[in-house]
Amino acid sequence: MDGFKLFSGTGHPKFAEEISKSLGIELAGAKIKRFSDGEISVQIGGSVRGQDVYIVQSTSAPANDNLMELMIMTDALKRSSAKSITAIMPYFGYARQDRKAAPRVPITAKLVANLLEKAGIDRIVTIDLHAGQIQGFFDIPVDNLYGSIIFYDYIRAKNFKNPIIASPDIGGVARARHFAEKLGLEMVIVDKHRAEANVSEVMNIIGDVKGRDVILVDDMIDTAGTIVKGAAALKAKGATSVMACCTHAVLSGEAYTKIENGDLDELVVSDSIPSKRECGKIKIIYTAPLFAKVINRIHNNESVNNLFI
Repeated sequence: MDGFKLFSGTGHPKFAEEISKSLGIELAGAKIKRFSDGEISVQIGGSVRGQDVYIVQSTSAPANDNLMELMIMTDALKRSSAKSITAIMPYFGYARQDRKAAPRVPITAKLVANLLEKAGIDRIVTIDLHAGQIQGFFDIPVDNLYGSIIFYDYIRAKNFKNPIIASPDIGGVARARHFAEKLGLEMVIVDKHRAEANVSEVMNIIGDVKGRDVILVDDMIDTAGTIVKGAAALKAKGATSVMACCTHAVLSGEAYTKIENGDLDELVVSDSIPSKRECGKIKIIYTAPLFAKVINRIHNNESVNNLFI
């Protein structure tokens, strides 16, 4: 494809390879090295002068390394006279720090936006930002893809007898309502109180789930505390089964153990973050073909939104 190159960072190389296969092109060469002290070195393998380039880099753990690597690659491409630089970020790190939730704390998502723009990125493509307002932190185009589209067919294929959508907290109501409307289902809410970061306590279920197959919907699952406790609360209220659909599988700490031993029957996630280990309860749905379609549309100046109508 003339005037078009796809590069991969080390954050999620398998994801980049799947995108390149879907596009029918090979990944462009870039030598990425780390010195003994941890500093990152990048050398672009061929000319990118006057070309549109795309860098695939998920900024999941180790977030700081992956973020710095993305900016260094961007600087190398900018200094090599690339026409435009688009960052394909299936997972946008630091997105949860999107506001001042307490005195004297940073808005780190805004800081990351500033850093990416200053490095020279012209456009961001990501999926299911933790908060939609993060798009407003940038003065460049940001395509925030709807992760819900990847789950619809899988949910329908389950042929649940009596399905219902659930939001794991008050903050996720808009996302859950979107799911419910698209699938023509009712919705309930798990009302919880969070005492501190990464610690949650389920308080109440708003709605009737007795005899229902519940589908919890969230943008990410980290320690799995919210989802697993939510599943237990839903089953205590009479739910027949509980499945969760979460775009980003952060799965830190004891998350896998909680999922394996908890009341959650199935967890469905995307491949936005590299899988850390196998788990019989976890199903991965691949989004690389969707990102490939988006890249094609951007390159051909076509509407991205039409993919989700």
